[in-house]
Amino acid sequence: MRKKKVILAYSGGLDTSCCVQWLKDKGFEVICFSANLGSEFSPQDLKKRALKTGASKIYIKDLRKEFAQEYILPCLKSGAVYQNKYVLSTALGRPLIAKYLVDIAKKENASFVSHGCSAKGNDQVRIDLTVMMLAPRLKIIAPLREWGFTSRQMEIEYAKKKKIPIKTTKEKPYSIDKNIWGISVEAGVLEDLAKEPPEHTYILVNRIENTPDKPDYVEIEFAKGVPVKLNGRKMDFVLLIERLNKIGAKHGIGRTDLIENRTVGIKSREIYEAPGAWILHFALQEIENLVLDREALDFKRTAAEKYANLVYQGLWFSALKKGLDAFVWRLMDRVSGKVRLKLFKGNISVVSRYSGNSLYKKSLATYGEKDQFNRSWAEGFINIWGMPYKR
Repeated sequence: MRKKKVILAYSGGLDTSCCVQWLKDKGFEVICFSANLGSEFSPQDLKKRALKTGASKIYIKDLRKEFAQEYILPCLKSGAVYQNKYVLSTALGRPLIAKYLVDIAKKENASFVSHGCSAKGNDQVRIDLTVMMLAPRLKIIAPLREWGFTSRQMEIEYAKKKKIPIKTTKEKPYSIDKNIWGISVEAGVLEDLAKEPPEHTYILVNRIENTPDKPDYVEIEFAKGVPVKLNGRKMDFVLLIERLNKIGAKHGIGRTDLIENRTVGIKSREIYEAPGAWILHFALQEIENLVLDREALDFKRTAAEKYANLVYQGLWFSALKKGLDAFVWRLMDRVSGKVRLKLFKGNISVVSRYSGNSLYKKSLATYGEKDQFNRSWAEGFINIWGMPYKR
């Protein structure tokens, strides 16, 4: 009897490694798919581990460019940051991974897709909803919602018993997701809110005590909201992010420790590192402040919060998210210019800003001799502005 095919989103970590064996035990032919979004495993290592674990085949795709252009960039332009602390690095990768799960399922004539997302996490929502939107007839298998393991320690024991190659240990039982936009870490000692995160939970960003005593300066140029140059050099977006990650990490920029409101209703503690993302968000906002009028800025910030919630909740392909993209894209027509930043001891400071679309007029803002502001208008404006509040 021919085995049923299932396409598994495979990272090579503890959960998905156990998933391969578990699905095989259920009678499936397991075909793995791994997306390189800037992850910690090499393609050669992923292929070796997947086949050794029992997969019949593995697709490995370098999606960093598509991830940057089609997912990171729209989110950056929107200004979306979840709970003011999370730049949505992991959340942004899930709809892209799910899209390719659907594509490979069609190519392999498979009726099932699977993932190693936690039964109480957000990623299951993001992947499942994307599959439902793009291919509602596909059946979704989520082993972590079905198997009897109730802890990562039990998974580690299962992996040892089945001789599954893993790198997770009981001493460091963290769940880690890494891509070019950031790193997410959860579980283990982080679940104890009374404890400071051990230094080994951080992968990329220097602790402040280890940062240089001399700052670095960077100049970022935007064209219609798109970062196009770093320090005067035209640069591919992926490379630009990676360069900013490196220099930001050196100066201790980009660590956040968040009590997060998960989509499924619980709160959790998450550790994030995203130096390049924070630098770019900061820089773009400085240009926006220079070129957008007050009402546009106010509404964009309101829209950014909604955008962040939609991405976080797995609604990347929803009609509302597409509508917000259209709004943001139109607004970005004016958002071109340069900003020079100082990076030092975990801080990002603005040094200078320039845009040909600037709404700043020194002749109106100055308190010097060249002031052209008509003071006689002020009293009338205040009387009209305050009219509804007079008693």
